[in-house]
Amino acid sequence: MVRTLGALLLTIHNQARSEDPALLQGAGAGVEDHLLQLDTTPAAAAAAAAASSSCVLEKADCKILELLQHNHGLHLSFLQENTSSAVAVSRDWGLIKHLQPAAVLHPTSVHEIAELIRAVASSSSTNLTIAAKGVGHSINGQSQVCPGDDEGDAIRDEDCALPFVEASGGELWVDVLQATLKEGLAPNSWTDYLYLTVGGTLSNAGVSGQTFRHGPQISSVLQMEVVTGTGQIVTCSASKQPELFFAVLGGLGQFGIITKARILLVPAPQKVRWIRAMYSDFEVFRRDQEMLISEMEDQLHTFDYVEGFVMMNNQDPINGWKSVPFSPGEDQAVSAMSSSTLPADPDAAAAAASSRVLYYLEAAVGYNLADVGPALEKRVEKMLAPLSFIRSLMFSTDISYFKFLNRIHDLELSLRAQQLWDVPHPWLNIFVPASSITTFDSLVFQQLVPVEYGGPILVYPLNRNKWDRRTAAVVPDEEVFYLVAFLRNVLPSGPGLQSMLDENARILRVCEDLNGKHYLPRYTEEEQWKRHFGSEKWTAFVQHKHMFDPHAILAPGQNIFPRNQNPLDQLLLHSSA
Repeated sequence: MVRTLGALLLTIHNQARSEDPALLQGAGAGVEDHLLQLDTTPAAAAAAAAASSSCVLEKADCKILELLQHNHGLHLSFLQENTSSAVAVSRDWGLIKHLQPAAVLHPTSVHEIAELIRAVASSSSTNLTIAAKGVGHSINGQSQVCPGDDEGDAIRDEDCALPFVEASGGELWVDVLQATLKEGLAPNSWTDYLYLTVGGTLSNAGVSGQTFRHGPQISSVLQMEVVTGTGQIVTCSASKQPELFFAVLGGLGQFGIITKARILLVPAPQKVRWIRAMYSDFEVFRRDQEMLISEMEDQLHTFDYVEGFVMMNNQDPINGWKSVPFSPGEDQAVSAMSSSTLPADPDAAAAAASSRVLYYLEAAVGYNLADVGPALEKRVEKMLAPLSFIRSLMFSTDISYFKFLNRIHDLELSLRAQQLWDVPHPWLNIFVPASSITTFDSLVFQQLVPVEYGGPILVYPLNRNKWDRRTAAVVPDEEVFYLVAFLRNVLPSGPGLQSMLDENARILRVCEDLNGKHYLPRYTEEEQWKRHFGSEKWTAFVQHKHMFDPHAILAPGQNIFPRNQNPLDQLLLHSSA
């Protein structure tokens, strides 16, 4: 069995160079202390300086990194501003914020990560920070942990009754899936897009259509290895170093860098029945979704995956009528609004025809080839029977489990071919309490969303009891809440980036007024972070920062803690205000 670190990229920044250090996050916890020792002889210093003449940091900071590179063989590269190498590592998925790093480390072991963190922590500089970057799928410059070059391994521990996969923090989830499927197993919770890193999604939560049933990805983690902001390598779990374990899960990379994670596995189905069903009335759509995620005694007749979408009432191929069918042949069924495809009630039909937006439910159930036959069809029919969708506008297809989970990749390839993938992505992800979702529909979906939106809009409910309250993840304090995701793209024929960002700000204000929460947040002011976490969780968050990254070296892109300011000072200032 091979367990390697994967290709981790750490970027080193001088925070004094910019008021907006748009950078990334990691996550952390671990055990194994050793002192960083540098050879500071004149010969060593001269060799190090020759190897890094392009360092643009302050002289003292350059010297620390130069000696670290020379004495410990770290794969450290110094970057000149505006070179192709510097520009490449300053980009993330959002393509909104950019900050070019002064140096990049490509570690070959967890010890190299610890060495670098210790060097920065022990330096006299108040400006140096470190960000762990993988595929850079953050939106506002937060970016997460490392892309991997090795596959995770599905293993069964002799001392543990449950199978798990142990993957590096830099592993892509698609590689984890491919490796575990060879054993007939897979993690039970996913994100919609699989070309993300394990450490990256665990630093936030990891949410998709399976979350209502199994919780977010952070609910399936058994154990982690993390390098903290003090350079310690710690192995942690719910029973071993639990404070660090739960702080790191959903902790926005503030407490360390995840280098390894053990993730629970379950038997994987071979095939999936994938269903989409149209609605013209939001209340009916909401009621059906919440019924599907409710706790049912008969788990056999519960969908494995439930999501929902807001659809523009037009022919837009991205999120209009044409985005709903699975095959081109089905386009005819939704190519025009007519009395045959709308509800029988004349008033309902007229309302649907005049509505700016419609809705569709997306659900899936897994099965094995041995299940194919009348019993499977009856099972699906029974699951659909209580739902009140437009019966003439229901579509289904059967595909492999891998292809279903990797469904966004086909879209990615298509957009890349059209040169529409590497464009700015001003995405907004929020959690809205179920008690406010109807109001949100009337204030946002029906009012703020432009007809030509330029990306899908997701809306689906989640169960609060599937989220462990001990983690750092922040969600509304209601038993049911909705993920709402505005996945907009700046297209040549659509609105400009700034207008999209302005609209996102308006939507976020509505969300916060309705006691919602920002998922994948990035705020610019301390008071906003305090309001986001709430008093109790904010206090714990600050205390954990003081414990695990007291110099605020890690994840500067979140803009939560100033470099080299004692995090506890923020609690003292708040309490005395």
